[in-house]
Amino acid sequence: MHQTVAPQHENLIRLDPADALAFGGEPAGFHLIDTTMMYAPRSGGVKRYLMAKRAWLERRRPDVRHTLVVPGAKTQAEADGLVTVAATRLPFGNGYRMPASLTKWETILRMLEPDVIEAGDVFVPGHAALEAGQALGVPVVGFCHTDAATLAALHFGEWAEAPTFNFWAQAYQRFDHVVAPSNHMAGRLIEAGVERLTVQQLGVDTELFHPARADRPKLLRKLGLPSETRLLVFAGRPAREKNIDAMIDAVERLGEPYRLLLIGAGKDARYSPQVICLDYERDPVKLAALIASCDACLHANENEIFGLVVVEAMAAGLPVVGCRTGGVGELIDETVGQRAESADPAHLAEAIEALFARDLEPIAQAARKRAETRHGWDPAFESLTRLYTRLLAEAPARQPLALTA
Repeated sequence: MHQTVAPQHENLIRLDPADALAFGGEPAGFHLIDTTMMYAPRSGGVKRYLMAKRAWLERRRPDVRHTLVVPGAKTQAEADGLVTVAATRLPFGNGYRMPASLTKWETILRMLEPDVIEAGDVFVPGHAALEAGQALGVPVVGFCHTDAATLAALHFGEWAEAPTFNFWAQAYQRFDHVVAPSNHMAGRLIEAGVERLTVQQLGVDTELFHPARADRPKLLRKLGLPSETRLLVFAGRPAREKNIDAMIDAVERLGEPYRLLLIGAGKDARYSPQVICLDYERDPVKLAALIASCDACLHANENEIFGLVVVEAMAAGLPVVGCRTGGVGELIDETVGQRAESADPAHLAEAIEALFARDLEPIAQAARKRAETRHGWDPAFESLTRLYTRLLAEAPARQPLALTA
């Protein structure tokens, strides 16, 4: 689903299917580079977004050349347009690497000669994209996947929020256009002074995440659980902002027959007899089957940027319990699940109990229908390619800087 926020901002762009006509019909081929540091063997939503975009472009827009520039163990060009830039692995970082050399990253981007760049962060890759775009005279899009200021306050204390917000705001103000995956995130960007802004929700592969993959009896046998179990699931990174402990506390408050299945998110979770932890699942088909075989999805991040696992669960035919604030609050309502007042364990437990007091079947069917009608990848990537085309049409007015050795 694609929306525009804050109509009082005259530079805000709404990307509708009819826009293609205004841009001269179907755009010609171009070279798109996606670059981000949020790409690792066990990374979450950003990587899934990039992989889905890559597959969609190959299938629907083979005229668009797509290159990924991401951190790796060494600098090299791999198969299928993947370029890795050597970066140090973060300790306890779940496989993530921290790019350090702005010059090296910018040089690689410039050598690849893109027509348009999309940056998925405002750290070294994002700043390198801005510098390379200015040098080459090509448009640079910033896709806001992270609220750095909120995370800084969470991890380091409230003192860290203001300076991080200022850094974050100044970076996003420099992009030719910024994309936010939710109105929640768009509001933060408008607060940061960003004017050229589009809201574009992320999508889901509705063929991969599908109710037909469910085998609840098999999963319950595998987990050693009785048939009367009410099984909630969360899949994602074991990050502090995901509020894993709040989910555990909520299920403990409810007791039998509730259980919480954490997929990839239970690495540092405290032990609880109400919780079952499975490792990160690399195989997307197996992940989709695990999610579809549960009874409901639970999400406890009040400031989630979007909540990709929520639409994946909905596509798999699961009702969702989540907070009414943030990106998740925009995705769910009582038609497709149950909204909690906050991430407080008491509020989560109340919402879970309220959900299971209802008839789950029509809620599950409504969740699947919403995923199909609002959250397919096709409209999301069609809108983004139209945005790239519009920016390319404006690009000739920009004069590239003289390249130096």
